[in-house]
Amino acid sequence: MPLAHVLLALIVTVIWGLSFVVIKLGVGTTPPLLLASLRFLFAAVPAVFLVPRPPVGWRSLAAYGFFLGVAQFGLLFAAIALGMPASLASVVMQAQVFFTILFAALLMGERPGRHQILGGIVACLGLVLMALPRLSGGGAGPFLMTVAAAASWGVANIVSKKAGRVDMLGYVVWASLIPPLPLLTFSLMLDGPGQVLAALSHVNGGMIGAVAYLAYPTTVFAFAVWSFLLSRYPAATVTPFALLVPVAGILGSTLILGETMRVPEAIGGAIIVLGLAINVFGLRVMRRLRAA
Repeated sequence: MPLAHVLLALIVTVIWGLSFVVIKLGVGTTPPLLLASLRFLFAAVPAVFLVPRPPVGWRSLAAYGFFLGVAQFGLLFAAIALGMPASLASVVMQAQVFFTILFAALLMGERPGRHQILGGIVACLGLVLMALPRLSGGGAGPFLMTVAAAASWGVANIVSKKAGRVDMLGYVVWASLIPPLPLLTFSLMLDGPGQVLAALSHVNGGMIGAVAYLAYPTTVFAFAVWSFLLSRYPAATVTPFALLVPVAGILGSTLILGETMRVPEAIGGAIIVLGLAINVFGLRVMRRLRAA
């Protein structure tokens, strides 16, 4: 991967890391599924009138929009609203790296290397360690919802990869037309029309700022770049750059939200990051060891 594309991947991961802080702030004043619906509504409009639809079928756009918008972010926003810490969510969501590699192997015939398999095993151990304290209390639901969101992200990555080399900005923008209505429907069902209407009739600066950050740099720019990279390089090359997402997420959550991680969560998070590091650098280390 050339340096310019490496820098793009790093910028995307920092944007995504800070987005967990923005989500936590946003769901504090806005119903989570409504916030997710507005995110994709403004990611799509007015951009769809300016960006041509890419030469892919509506089936691909609908699948990407559903798994990315409705499944991934619907689950993630709801989990954070139910109490999932932003810092912890930023770590757990990186399980998408290994879900993507697994789905690419099963559906596209991409064979993971031994270092990637080892990295996945290590990361799974970290997830288990983080999960154990939460599975016995009220945190089990939000935690498992976040894991499911990570799996949905992995599916969305495969859908965009199978779309091939198309204009990924157009792909993300047009796919963003899919999530708003289902997410709004779920919000009306779960939160009630009164709460939804109250939120829409009392729009404040915090809500506008959260929607703007989540719609434009986080969705339109970041996912377009991510899909662009996935269309040109193997999933195992691109997805490990998510290593920096929890770093930005934890730093932002600590400095802005004042969150702290419990000892088991911190150790489990460190093990997950170690698994990601093995995935990123393992092949290089193995080659050096063989040369030595």
